[in-house]
Amino acid sequence: MIIDKNSDKLNKILNRGELFDEKYLSVVMDILKDVRINGDKAVKSYTKKFDNHDLNESYVIGVDELKSSFDKLESGLKDSLIKAEKSIRFYHEKQMEKTWLINGNNGIVLGQKISPVENVGIYVPGGKAVYPSSVLMNSVPANVAGVENIVMSTPAAYGKVQESVLAAAYLGGVKKVYKIGGAQAVAAMAYGTETVEKVDKIVGPGNIFVALAKKLVFGFVDIDMIAGPSEITIIADESANPQFIAADMLSQAEHDEMASSVLITYSKKLAESVNAELKKQLEELPRKDIAEASLKDFGAIVLVENLEEAAEVSDRIAPEHLELCVANPYELMFKVRNAGAIFLGHYTPEAVGDYIAGPNHTLPTGGSARFFSPLGAYDFLKRSSIVNFTKDALRECAEDVMGIANSEELTAHAKSVKIRI
Repeated sequence: MIIDKNSDKLNKILNRGELFDEKYLSVVMDILKDVRINGDKAVKSYTKKFDNHDLNESYVIGVDELKSSFDKLESGLKDSLIKAEKSIRFYHEKQMEKTWLINGNNGIVLGQKISPVENVGIYVPGGKAVYPSSVLMNSVPANVAGVENIVMSTPAAYGKVQESVLAAAYLGGVKKVYKIGGAQAVAAMAYGTETVEKVDKIVGPGNIFVALAKKLVFGFVDIDMIAGPSEITIIADESANPQFIAADMLSQAEHDEMASSVLITYSKKLAESVNAELKKQLEELPRKDIAEASLKDFGAIVLVENLEEAAEVSDRIAPEHLELCVANPYELMFKVRNAGAIFLGHYTPEAVGDYIAGPNHTLPTGGSARFFSPLGAYDFLKRSSIVNFTKDALRECAEDVMGIANSEELTAHAKSVKIRI
């Protein structure tokens, strides 16, 4: 598991996102087309086929039932979710943008109008685990942004959605929940059916079918990003605790077999200690088989010369989660360009970011941190440009506008100015 920065294993980790598309693409395209044409009939058919769940009864959960789930929730978990919601709300309120106007020469007014997206659909996975945290991370920023109508879709095991998921939806301001999952849920929210209302934007992670469906409906609706398997990269020096690092690597490896956990260090002693600790802690995990497969295929301990080189390797990975387990994390932070979320110091495990810290845990994966950012309140805002010219201002720039328009052979553009002056 201990490799150098030029290892084929590292290249395999960097390119693991390319393993997906073709195998499932035609299946997802057929599902999208079917739901677009046949609506509820197709949704019910695919839910029966893939989830073994009959949707003959209503598959919509209203806000009253969401509140009931919240009220009935075990008090300890309820208090934790309330604390998480407050932290997430506080953080995302800092991201809000405002409408602005500026005055220029000759009475020109320019500006930008900020408006929330009107209808948002949240997808929440429900296959291998239960994710109330994902509900909060996707709904609270939308709520903060002022989205009027937030709906949610999630698979229902045996026709039931976990109380904690419904309680989190209530906390996040979700208006209704659809008990459907997979590509058919994305299609239903993108196109609308007799039961599911069409939305303007779809956010939230999911399996490969969900990811491909979001990719294919983009343009018809907006999406947040294409979420792939979870990943963590840890840069550590000799001040790091091998037990902490092994635990954090396993916290990602237990997600699924495609998850990636990478340690980068210049300390061979630390590398060997972490390698031994991984084997030890792995034996204690209930999800041992999943974590073991993940570490075998997409786990690595990369030896480098120094922290500067560690930052360079990390930037090649552009990880979803980056932990800086070093003596001076703030100094190293400014040498890193690409990361979805950065966790500083020995007592900031990635898990606090998943649940309670406040920043969003919906993060770019598969190297897309090179150009994507975490989900935020800004993702639920639209920007409209504002332009207001007076007659004098128009006269002053008329020759320039007409000259450029005529050079492009768009004479009607030029005339629309000339006729006014």
